[in-house]
Amino acid sequence: MRSGRNITVSGLARTARVDRTFLYRHRDLLERAHAAATTPAEAGRTAAVSRASLQTDLANALERNTRLTARVRQLEKRLSEELGTTVWTKFGLGAPADLDQLQRRITELEQQRADVQGQLDERTEELDAARAADRELTRALNHTPEGTGPPTARRPRPRSG
Repeated sequence: MRSGRNITVSGLARTARVDRTFLYRHRDLLERAHAAATTPAEAGRTAAVSRASLQTDLANALERNTRLTARVRQLEKRLSEELGTTVWTKFGLGAPADLDQLQRRITELEQQRADVQGQLDERTEELDAARAADRELTRALNHTPEGTGPPTARRPRPRSG
């Protein structure tokens, strides 16, 4: 049976010209078949491909398939982005906005707004101070006894007579 091929229950039954169930009914024969299948080939003979090596090859192929699938997805996404940009530009819709440039512009405008708000607050304080001073001066002028105020504030008395 060791002709360089894997030993299997089906192959052994076929060679012995018996039904597979015969081997399964005789546990001792089944155990010997399994032992022979896991025993390495004799020295000097070419070793048959073992089940373990085939499983390792399969696992490696599946892992490679997974990596290649991920790479294909990555390349499809990149191609989609490039085609989108090309179509966007080709139909005159303009280039997609440069997000970094827009972010810099937003920061610049926010800084300008903060500066202008500071100037507005400062001028509002100055205006409030000027209004308060004007109120004080007006109040002082209105409460001054006659004849003691500034010359423009005196009114001639009407003559009775």
